[in-house]
Amino acid sequence: MEISQQLPKKSRLTMWIMVAMVMGIIAGYYVHENYPAETRASFAENAKLLTTIFLRMVQMIIAPIVFATLVVGIAKLGDMKTVGRVGGKAMIWFITASLVSLGLGLILVNITKPGVGADITQTDPSAIKDLIDKTKGFSLQKFVEHVVPRSVVEAMATNEILQLVVFSIFFGIALTAIGKKGENIINALDSLAHVVLKMVTYVMYLAPAGVFGAMAAAIAKNGLGILKTFGYYIGSFYLGLVVLWALLLFVGYLILKNRLPTLLKRIATPMSIAFSTASSEAVYPKLVEEMERFGCNNKIVSFVLPLGYSFNLDGSMMYMTFASMFIAQAFNLTHITGDYSQQIIMLLVFLITSKGIAGVPRASLVVVLATGAMFGIPPEGVGLILAIDVFCDMGRTMTNVLGNALATAAVSKWEGQLDHAPQAT
Repeated sequence: MEISQQLPKKSRLTMWIMVAMVMGIIAGYYVHENYPAETRASFAENAKLLTTIFLRMVQMIIAPIVFATLVVGIAKLGDMKTVGRVGGKAMIWFITASLVSLGLGLILVNITKPGVGADITQTDPSAIKDLIDKTKGFSLQKFVEHVVPRSVVEAMATNEILQLVVFSIFFGIALTAIGKKGENIINALDSLAHVVLKMVTYVMYLAPAGVFGAMAAAIAKNGLGILKTFGYYIGSFYLGLVVLWALLLFVGYLILKNRLPTLLKRIATPMSIAFSTASSEAVYPKLVEEMERFGCNNKIVSFVLPLGYSFNLDGSMMYMTFASMFIAQAFNLTHITGDYSQQIIMLLVFLITSKGIAGVPRASLVVVLATGAMFGIPPEGVGLILAIDVFCDMGRTMTNVLGNALATAAVSKWEGQLDHAPQAT
């Protein structure tokens, strides 16, 4: 009876998110077509406030849910051997998926050649000033500082998930080592995790408003015409995502069998939010909840999912391939477009450098700008695709969510921790 009462609520939320997306597109298009640039910019800023409210509400619960669930998960795993085994399986999936995404993107972008004949006069160097400023600290030192926290409070305040993971792993291992003395803390954090997951339910009621604001702002500012201008590039990228999805779902089916459709139904709402807000953070709490309801053991979810947010960005990996090669083709950089070994080396560098800048807004473009400079890719090229980045960001963010959901379910299955009787919603 409980399931029948709850499922319509979930369906209604997904429906309202889709309705809000369509209404946002209509409202943004109307404003773009009927008002001057100054008014459009003002409308976009005000509409984005709705998204800002939603995202900040989600961000306020990310730190406690990551800390509480990960510490409890490690404590329940029981020993370092188990932690290492689960972490090893997760990293094998992450690295393999990243290499496949990069390789598949490289093949497709060389076939479709979206940058050949592109109008490079549309570049706007001033538009990339903020991205250039972010790349100034792109170094090995900054990578280490990004990974290793100097203060857990600072990490929580800035929602540095990878730093929280590092602290939580140490805390969870220490908590396990002291035995019975740590049981009260484990129980308290377990209760905290349940409280925060309940908060997720309330925050998700704001999702349609956040989605409306994001879509209205993007369309009002850029208009639908920009989709036509860069239509071949966007279409080529989404074709790549479709092929990547087919491959991911095929592997998912081999592992999960007939449970795969159930998983997709579970993560439909998180993926729709990820697509419309272009924010992975916006769906993390909801994704944790849905993966546990799907049947994944909470100790696996709380350990694998935070790692995936830093190391398993399948959509972003493919986008880096398309963005860098699009620019190389547009500027006719034959030392890249005509040398496949150079392309492979560049993508392997992307694989490494992308791990040191997770959580930064427009992280994929920052990585392309910083790493591309090593191979002679001009910064003006990033300005060429900056205006349509938001439309590509939607697809790559949704793909990241799918990839992390499949990784978590796969590790749960390999560990024999996948419940075949999904929990009620």
